[in-house]
Amino acid sequence: MFDFPPIAPGEPVRISASTFVAFRQCPDSALARLQGEWGPESRAAFSGGLAHRLFARHLSGEPIEGQDFGRVCRSEIGGSNLNYKLGALGLKPSELGRVIDEVGAIYERFKKIPADGFVGAEVALMVEPAESVTLVGSVDAVFMGDEGVRLVDWKTGELGEVVDQLHFYALLWTIEKDELPQMVEAVSVRTGERVTEVPDSATVATTAGQVADMVGRLRSAWEEDRGIERRGGPWCKFCGILDSCAEGRAATRLGV
Repeated sequence: MFDFPPIAPGEPVRISASTFVAFRQCPDSALARLQGEWGPESRAAFSGGLAHRLFARHLSGEPIEGQDFGRVCRSEIGGSNLNYKLGALGLKPSELGRVIDEVGAIYERFKKIPADGFVGAEVALMVEPAESVTLVGSVDAVFMGDEGVRLVDWKTGELGEVVDQLHFYALLWTIEKDELPQMVEAVSVRTGERVTEVPDSATVATTAGQVADMVGRLRSAWEEDRGIERRGGPWCKFCGILDSCAEGRAATRLGV
C-alpha cells in the first residue's frame, strides 16, 4: 500500500508499540528498554495486565461468574508472566486480594461494553519492513463492522496520550494485512473515555517515517556508544534510568 522509508543498516532491532511510545516521549528511555534496563514493577501495571487477561477471556466466550472470579484470577496469574511480576512486587496475600477486588470492579464495567462484531482478542502482529527491523504489537480486540476493521486498545486507568500507540497499530495492520483499518480506538474501561482515530495513507506514512527515524537514531547511538535525548514527563516515575537522569528526577519532584 506504501513504500516504507529507507532505513540505514545496523544492529538488529525489535520495536514494540510500548517502545515506540517510549521513544516518542523520551528517546533515551526507549534506548534503555532495548538494552534491558527496565523500571520497577508497579501495582497499577500488574492489575492492568490481569484485567486484560480477563477481558480477552470474556470476549473469547468464557465469561467469569462471580463465585469463580478469585479462582480464575489466580489461575491467570499462575499461568502467565504475571506470576513473575507478582514476585517482583512482593504483594502479601491480603494485598493480592485487594488487587483482585479492584480488577473485579473493572471487569464488571467491561461486561457492559457491547461486543458486536468481535472477531479476535490479543491479536499478535509482526512485520519486518526492512532487514533486521522487526515491528511487533498485540491488539487487545478486533471488531468487524460494515465499513471495515476496528482495532481497540483497552485501558484500565485514564487514557493519557494514546495517539502514537494507535497510529503504530494502524501501521502494523496496514503492512501485515495490506489494508488500512477503518478505525483504531483506545477505550478506558474505568472512566469511559474514548479516543478514536480514522487512519489514512498519510497517517500511516507519517508513522512509518517516525519508525524509520527512530531506528536510525537508535543504531547511531549504539554505534557511537552514546545517548540520544532525555525528556522529563509523567512517564519518568517508572523509568529504568531515573536514578541517573536529572531531567527525570526533576520531573518527578515537580509531579509533572
